[in-house]
Amino acid sequence: MGTASDPDAGAVGDPGGAGGGAGGPGAGVAGEPAFSAGPPRRADALAGAAEQRGAGADAALLGFARALRAAGVDASTERVHAFLRAVDALRTGVRGDVYWAGRLTLCGDRDDLERYERVFAAYFGTGQTPARTVRSVPPPRLRLVLREGPAGPRTEAPEGEPQGPPTASLASSAEVLRHRDVAELNPAERAQVRRLLAAFALRGQLRRTARRRPARRGTVDPHRTVRELLRRGGEPALLRRHARAERPRRVVLLVDVSGSMAPYADALLRFAHAAARGRRTEVFTIGTRLTRVTRELSHRDPDLAMAAVAEAVPDWRGGTRLGELLREFLDRWGQRGMARGAVVVLLSDGWERGDPRLLAEQMRRLHRLAHRVIWANPRKARPGYAPFAAGMAAALPSVDAFVEGHSLAALERLAAVVQGAEADDAHRDVDVDVAMGVGVGVGAGTERRTTPSAGPAPPPAPTPAGGTAWPP
Repeated sequence: MGTASDPDAGAVGDPGGAGGGAGGPGAGVAGEPAFSAGPPRRADALAGAAEQRGAGADAALLGFARALRAAGVDASTERVHAFLRAVDALRTGVRGDVYWAGRLTLCGDRDDLERYERVFAAYFGTGQTPARTVRSVPPPRLRLVLREGPAGPRTEAPEGEPQGPPTASLASSAEVLRHRDVAELNPAERAQVRRLLAAFALRGQLRRTARRRPARRGTVDPHRTVRELLRRGGEPALLRRHARAERPRRVVLLVDVSGSMAPYADALLRFAHAAARGRRTEVFTIGTRLTRVTRELSHRDPDLAMAAVAEAVPDWRGGTRLGELLREFLDRWGQRGMARGAVVVLLSDGWERGDPRLLAEQMRRLHRLAHRVIWANPRKARPGYAPFAAGMAAALPSVDAFVEGHSLAALERLAAVVQGAEADDAHRDVDVDVAMGVGVGVGAGTERRTTPSAGPAPPPAPTPAGGTAWPP
């Protein structure tokens, strides 16, 4: 694909603009060159492209698209299809071609460009990316045309351009890390996970507010309509309409920093740091004390934010008093408005050293206040796991969604559930992979619980860890 003036160009006329899709519906933005009509592709073209690239390269590219979604980029199924077609038309093993193919097909507006740069650098490593061309005079508008290419993919790079390693080898480690338990990573892998977590974005589920704003469709706005008629001197005018505005719900994160959660505390707090970039996100740490760390996590640099949290939290690697701390949160902040209509996320393994009946009572109280209560347990992904811990068993009847929290992929699903996805919708990425003919293994990670269990629970039994556990 090239321009009319430069048939070998691999990008559109303005590389600094917000790229449009390579034929995908709705992938372009205003001001970008329009695509001309080309010869129709066969229905099995995508399947043939997948065979040419190989399953490893496809898995890496699809993992990159999922990382972009987690960072807030609207990488829809159509855009991912266009991205795979663009990579197939270019060279899969060249970093610059993959960069521009994704930038032109997966980004929908200018706000996506910064997120795309961060995710690309974190996913494919810090390498030399194509520099933006600075021009004093605006370039002429170029018309994109589709030219016929050879039957097979391009394998030879022009002279003077370095031939990088295959895309699968560039991103295979990042794709594997997405499903690895963060407690089992070495220091180098933890550093890569931290870079990927820094590109996360977490927004609450949208809700309709009482405020109304001008809109093309909606109910008639009598005040604006009358003012328009008066301005025209009584002459007929179009009806002015308005609709209720939407804004994301507040998200409240309660992160367990006790001794049993020590292997996951750093990753979960970095996930909370990425979420705290939003204006309507509050973060607390729970252990033996309740500490509000929203201000400490407001630092733009993740390392500085983690250092500030370490100084502010006095109960690292201590015990767990979930029931008492949840009651303190509801008395001081939740009942006064912070939890009302909010999405409350508890990131804990459910170990409780106190009375589990107190935790069950406070969870019911929280469930009545919040719009949705989500519990992320990093130990849920272990084989044969069952919620036998006293705190976990007492809290589950009041939990709307019970998800995993042990890996990047699990945190991506958690972000989707926070934004309003149901248990089945949290696995949308897997359905996309199956539709493309690529198998990427993602375990079941979301469990919906909305009704309390029938019958009274048996009395708890003591455990060696100092807490209590419910027998099966």
